[in-house]
Amino acid sequence: MMWPTLLFGLLLASVAGWIFTAYYQRQRIRALERSHEEIQVEETLVFDFLHGLGEAFSETIRPQELHRLIVEGATRILDAHGGALYLTDRTGAKLTPAFISNGCPPLVDVPSNILQQAAATPIALESYLRLHSITPGEGLIGRVWQTGQSVCLNEFSEAPELAKLRGSAFGSASVMAASLRYGQQDLGVLTLANGPMGSPFSQSDFVVFKSIAEQSAFALYNAIIYSMANEKKRLDHDLEIARDIQRILLPAEAPAINGFQISGINVPARQVSGDYFDYIHVDDERLGVAIADVSGKGVPASLIMAICRSVLRAEAVRNPSPADVLRKVNRQLYPDIKEDMFISMAYLILDHERNGIMLARAGHDAPLLYKQESQTVTPVKSPGMVVGIDSGNVFDRLTADFAIRLERDDCLVLYTDGVTEALNTEGDEFGLERTIQAVRASASNGAPAIVKKLIGDVRNFTGSHPQNDDITLIAIRKT
Repeated sequence: MMWPTLLFGLLLASVAGWIFTAYYQRQRIRALERSHEEIQVEETLVFDFLHGLGEAFSETIRPQELHRLIVEGATRILDAHGGALYLTDRTGAKLTPAFISNGCPPLVDVPSNILQQAAATPIALESYLRLHSITPGEGLIGRVWQTGQSVCLNEFSEAPELAKLRGSAFGSASVMAASLRYGQQDLGVLTLANGPMGSPFSQSDFVVFKSIAEQSAFALYNAIIYSMANEKKRLDHDLEIARDIQRILLPAEAPAINGFQISGINVPARQVSGDYFDYIHVDDERLGVAIADVSGKGVPASLIMAICRSVLRAEAVRNPSPADVLRKVNRQLYPDIKEDMFISMAYLILDHERNGIMLARAGHDAPLLYKQESQTVTPVKSPGMVVGIDSGNVFDRLTADFAIRLERDDCLVLYTDGVTEALNTEGDEFGLERTIQAVRASASNGAPAIVKKLIGDVRNFTGSHPQNDDITLIAIRKT
């Protein structure tokens, strides 16, 4: 009877072992299935997060939406109670809060009076956190920003500002913070926190968090690049409008006047020019011709140019003295021109009844006089000083009318220093001598030929070197 009993016992033990193994395996399978589901959920969250960050590569996402997406996406992936994103301000001297999620415990040092107010009025704490900026080294976030080292803290001996809140309703149980850097650019700090009832972050959480921070920094950097590109588009559009307006202010063609042939051109170095030229109807017998060069380039110079044009036109009507016109222009512009700016000008009046020119020069490059009889070119160095550096005492004494007698086929050429100071690839200037040679070679063919010859010679000389200054030319021929 012993053997059957023993065999029966072994059979029961085998069946029990099989049942236990089957149960254990089933439990393991269920655990693996749950783990698989959790991984799938986490993968979905990460995928959604990365997909959202991908919007930063387009022009459709607003910065505020990107900031919210980063914080809320990181919070969901790591099942945190809340998070905050601090970004470097324009000066680079401090961090400002870009987004703080609801439920995020305070991660900066909060004054006691704010905590007392927050116990009754939670909005007091929210307002403080959203307005409080952080300097380098200030608290946990300031230290992470300063050192660039990511941290995961479950005890706050290194963060006393958080330790003092630990036992309160505003305390944190666990905090992670990462510096957001891309290339050499410091962008800010991303933080996540769990409140008093939350679980501490694990090392695997910390690894995932640092990866999220890296992707977030990349997205923020690209958002900045897109923003700068869009801003440049807007500026280019505004400059295009400014150029169109300036083109209207400059004469499209020279007016007809008995006894003279006139040709002028303006070639800006940028979208807008600081050079100016104009033809002004003085009276039935006289035509005013002006050329000017505002110091500097771009928009500031173009604005001064526009003001100069308005004042000059107002003062020139029915005034036969170019010097008197320039004196009045200087008096009006002097109070409004910055100390580091000035205007060089030349203004002349053509008088077909007297076959001559009356010239006044305010520090501008000396016009070139071509005499057909001798085929010589000489600078006309009448006295004068630039507009905008003297209130009038010295300017009025130095500025005087200078008469120029023209015979048939004589020419007068006015130009800005964009001609003579044009540079080639070796850094050499076009210079006055080349300018004189171009005038001498083309003057017999008329005013348009002079302008065409000079512009062509300058372009051939500079070659591939970019134009470094505005170019303006006016050629006047006695017919």
